[in-house]
Amino acid sequence: MKKLDVNSDMYRIVGCAMKVRHNLGNGFSESVYEKAFQMELQDAGFSVRLQVRIPVFYKGVNLHRDYVADVFVNDSIIVELKAVRCLGKIHEEQIGHYLKATGLKEGLLVNFGNARGLEWRYVSP
Repeated sequence: MKKLDVNSDMYRIVGCAMKVRHNLGNGFSESVYEKAFQMELQDAGFSVRLQVRIPVFYKGVNLHRDYVADVFVNDSIIVELKAVRCLGKIHEEQIGHYLKATGLKEGLLVNFGNARGLEWRYVSP
């Protein structure tokens, strides 16, 4: 797992996710965590957009088969939320595709569903 700079936005974003997990525990649906996470991020001073449509292009043509990313933070970081038992390679690949489609350089995969605690992974293309 990548060690985050304590002064970085990514570190603060993970901290917001930890607050949500601490307060709600596991067992809720992804949409519940999404709204609570939005509140924490906004309280921390971040700009937040939820359920952001990401168009996919092939040879310069819009395929009209958009990806939908869970959370955009400051329009520069994509956060994909999960509420599953454990994260898998397929989840990392999903956020990797979002980064490729947007050209953004940083993503965060957050899982609130692991019974042992918050699970997160920093993703960069």
